[in-house]
Parts: sequence; C-alpha cells; structure tokens
Amino acid sequence: MRANIVLFWVLAGFFAFAAALYIAWTWIEYGEPEWVGLVAISLTAVLAAFIAFYLGRVHAAQGGTLPEDRLDANIDDGDPELGFFSPWSWWPLVLAGAAALAFLGLAVGFWIAFIAVPIAVIALVGWVYEYYRGHFAR
Repeated sequence: MRANIVLFWVLAGFFAFAAALYIAWTWIEYGEPEWVGLVAISLTAVLAAFIAFYLGRVHAAQGGTLPEDRLDANIDDGDPELGFFSPWSWWPLVLAGAAALAFLGLAVGFWIAFIAVPIAVIALVGWVYEYYRGHFAR
C-alpha cells in the first residue's frame, strides 16, 4: 500500500505541474487562459491527492503492513478466500444479456426495457436458487 500512496502523490504533483504548464501555455498562445482544460487537469490533481490522502490514512489506521508490502511474504499470504462461484452456471450470461437488452431499450426504444426486466428477474432467481434443485442440489 505504501507504493500506491507514493504513486498517487507523484501523480498529484505531476497533474498540478501539468495544470500550471497548461495555463501558462494557453495564456501565451491565446492571450487568455483556457478554463475548461485547466479545471479538468486541476481536478485530476485534486482527485489523485484525495486518493493518496485516503490510502495514507487507511495505511496508518490498519496497524500493520500488508503482505504485498513485505519482502519476505509468500503469494498465499495475500490470497484471501473470495467466496464461492459456480463454475458451470449459465445464469450470469442470461443476466448479462438482460442488462444488454435493458441498455438497448434505453438507446433504441423504451419498450425493449420492459422485455428485459422479466428476463433479469428470472435470471437473478435462477442464479440465486440454482443449488436448491436439480443435479447440484444440497
């Protein structure tokens, strides 16, 4: 995490320097600053500083170093259990198709989204309850 903190502080400094260079360049070129680019680059510097500050506070509050920060750590030290995932489940594919259909409905015609909603509900119910029936029932 220490490397991430340093990286984001370096990014914040770089974007602050880029914003100063940008305002000077546009002022010389056009006789007045170009405000949209200046605001965008400045807010990028502020965002990088916010992330660096937050990561620094989290690193200080956790009371120890992460396995990724130790030189003597093994790969298994930073490998937590992420949960159980169904390897042969088709329901995520059906749910993704329903989401794609819903976004298509927003772009083309809203009536298509009405078709996507029941498909999404069926996919969610099927995905949640797939281990309660059939071959994989527990």
